Amino acid sequence: MSPSTSVFRGRLRAGDAPPRLSDAWIALAGLSAVFLFEMLDTSVLNVALPTIGRELGSSTTGLQWVSGAYAVAFGGLMLLFGAVADRVGRRRVMLTGLVLLAVVSLTTVAVTTTEQLVAVRVLTGVAAAMTTPGSMALAFRLFDDEGLRVRALTVISTAGLVGLAVGPTVGGFVLAVAPWQVLLLADVPIAVLAFVGIRCGVARDDAAGLRPDPVDVGGALLGTATVAGLLVTPTVLVGPATASSWGWAAVVLTVACGAGFIVRLRTARHPVVDLHLLSRPLVSSGLAFKAASGLAVAGLSYLVTLQLQFVWGWPPALAAVGTLPQVVVLLAGGRLVGPFVQRVGLGRAAWVSAAAVVSGLAVFGALSRHGYVWVLVALVLVGAGMRVVGVVAGASVLTGLPSDRTSVGAALVDTSSELAGGAAVAAAGTIVAAMVTGSIATSTWTAVRFETFQDALTVAGLGLAAVAAVLVVVGMLRARTADLAPSTTAPAPSTTSTPTTQEPSRA
Repeated sequence: MSPSTSVFRGRLRAGDAPPRLSDAWIALAGLSAVFLFEMLDTSVLNVALPTIGRELGSSTTGLQWVSGAYAVAFGGLMLLFGAVADRVGRRRVMLTGLVLLAVVSLTTVAVTTTEQLVAVRVLTGVAAAMTTPGSMALAFRLFDDEGLRVRALTVISTAGLVGLAVGPTVGGFVLAVAPWQVLLLADVPIAVLAFVGIRCGVARDDAAGLRPDPVDVGGALLGTATVAGLLVTPTVLVGPATASSWGWAAVVLTVACGAGFIVRLRTARHPVVDLHLLSRPLVSSGLAFKAASGLAVAGLSYLVTLQLQFVWGWPPALAAVGTLPQVVVLLAGGRLVGPFVQRVGLGRAAWVSAAAVVSGLAVFGALSRHGYVWVLVALVLVGAGMRVVGVVAGASVLTGLPSDRTSVGAALVDTSSELAGGAAVAAAGTIVAAMVTGSIATSTWTAVRFETFQDALTVAGLGLAAVAAVLVVVGMLRARTADLAPSTTAPAPSTTSTPTTQEPSRA
């Protein structure tokens, strides 16, 4: 579709592009609402896990999947729906996903078991995967002028960042006056706002601009099954004896799906992921940095909730106050991203910010048992690092790709972050379930059990930090390869526009 559009009282139609940002306010409101729900749903339920566990009688593994199921579905299906959107229309797929979001969110009022809530979270992740891939492309479609595009993307990405940052804090305060179901019912008005804004503010896809080649559905399903198996199997293996026997069957099935996925990528005429793109140094380095950040951020968010509310017994509202320093750093640090990247360069900014995120998780794992001050240090380090790495990692990936593959690049960045986040929650939950007997939400606590639980948090925190550190090293080595190799990609964007332009890649 031609990017040229026109605006009549905020509504776009075929013709000239809008001359001002305010002329496309309807579309911008809708796209901002999409980013808001995607990032809000990533973080809002963590602070409610103890409350949910008590009310639904959840097991430790069940609580883990209340938090992780959304990220697994979101990350596992994003590439598939990105490919579908390129062929049937980004606007159409996004609107369908928003309808699904509203319907699924309404079903929360009928949830009575942990399994039902996990199913709701999976379907919410499906809705997020349907809306994410086309969101940046639709934002670019609004304007022809590069300056207006930058400003539009800044507005939209800020909404998502606010959702990610304030989710735990808002969730804690809501729980003080309302049931936990309200946290998910809030998606309904957000979905309605997004639907109206995109339906009325964004022109329909032009059939001439859609890709004619078929979607590699088989490859996408094999990839999703492999990811789900990798994340689910450890939680089954540490369960009761009957569950463990099923776990070994899951191991075999996961290995088979993984092998089939690799074969499919190498042999399919139009694979869901082009392995040649992933082998480019800038692409692989950016994805490694983003995965390290996603793993550390999700791991810390999950573990801090367990530390504050289970170990120290803080009520949800106080736990919400305890996460405020990270909110402040995230929101206040936006003005510093551009100058920082200009001063140290894109490559150095990527590994420094990723290393800060990993260091924050390591500080939590090693020292959180000694008091809140160390939790505070961890939150600040992670907040500062993720504010930068979300920009520069995405910029590295998109710089390393051909100009006609940037939509795939954006989906890859989000997928790496979401899958790493899902893996972090799965790993942390598995470690806690293996070390602490019984449900952490309903069992009686003793001094010995508290100490064992604190040990589990330490092992989980340091273990995740070690994995994230390896990813940072991989990213640094791949980035160094890119610096030494002859340039085979398009020139990098200017340092003055890169940070803001790429900021919608998840912070």
